[in-house]
Amino acid sequence: MKNVFQKFALSIAGLAALLANSVEVKAQQPAPSAPVPAGNSSASLSPEQKSVEAFLRRFYALGTDVQITVGEPKPVGDSGLRETSVEVKTTEGSDKVKMYLSKDGRYLIRGEVTDMSSDPLAETVAKIDTARSAVLGNPNAPIAVVEFSDFECPVCRGLHDALRGLLPNYPQVKVIFKDFPIESLHPWARTAALAGRCAYAQDSKAFWKMYDFIYDNQDVISAANAWDKMLDYAGQSKLDLDTFKACMASPDATAQVDASLANGNLLEVRSTPTIFVNGRRVVGADPHAIQQYIDYEIAHLNDHKPAAQK
Repeated sequence: MKNVFQKFALSIAGLAALLANSVEVKAQQPAPSAPVPAGNSSASLSPEQKSVEAFLRRFYALGTDVQITVGEPKPVGDSGLRETSVEVKTTEGSDKVKMYLSKDGRYLIRGEVTDMSSDPLAETVAKIDTARSAVLGNPNAPIAVVEFSDFECPVCRGLHDALRGLLPNYPQVKVIFKDFPIESLHPWARTAALAGRCAYAQDSKAFWKMYDFIYDNQDVISAANAWDKMLDYAGQSKLDLDTFKACMASPDATAQVDASLANGNLLEVRSTPTIFVNGRRVVGADPHAIQQYIDYEIAHLNDHKPAAQK
């Protein structure tokens, strides 16, 4: 699918280039449902917010068809820096990045600021809610690949295919699936998410059969036939169909999908697939990055063993 954004971590420079060229993306992102206004002209904005917007618009030649929203700068500890969010929207999609301002407002800094006295990976892991989530592999495996995905997303299907070839080589890894259906792009994604939830409710192993069925048959599923296809796949997964249908219509299944979406938003998931490998973020179907992170974790597993086990 054509879109204007590659991944959450792109700089504004990258966003500007993509806005101009509309290239193929690595991840699926939601698009706004209404026409995008020319910009943020709220009278409540500070002169500094207006200055940042004006600088970015002029420097990267972003026209009036692009909306730029600059958040109120907030101090970052005692670093002398202030953090602000910059959201860019077009009719094709949106993205949000963090940027930083010097105390005097003179310097604008792109990239990430990390407090080296804390463990940002542990903080990310602590935010991930894995309760009632399907797990593939040994539940006690030390390396967790947490996948926020949308069953209708073609890039997620690419990730599914890549993981299927990668994971048999890594018994130290477990995969945890999290729903993140982007309904503004994918009309049957929520139906599929509910089907996965209801397969899991009957049999945790059946979820992964449903997972494979949906991705393997993604091209033949549509908004018109999604319900019937999910029933078909449930039958092939040896599930009780009456129980499955009741679950699909239940408020509990809907609440679980909504909770997974909320958890993704807390983690600033902007597109699918987004993966966390023991807290390290990968945006898009990038098996090389995933493998790199897994290999790193395996190489350092001995660092966490008691001396007697080394």
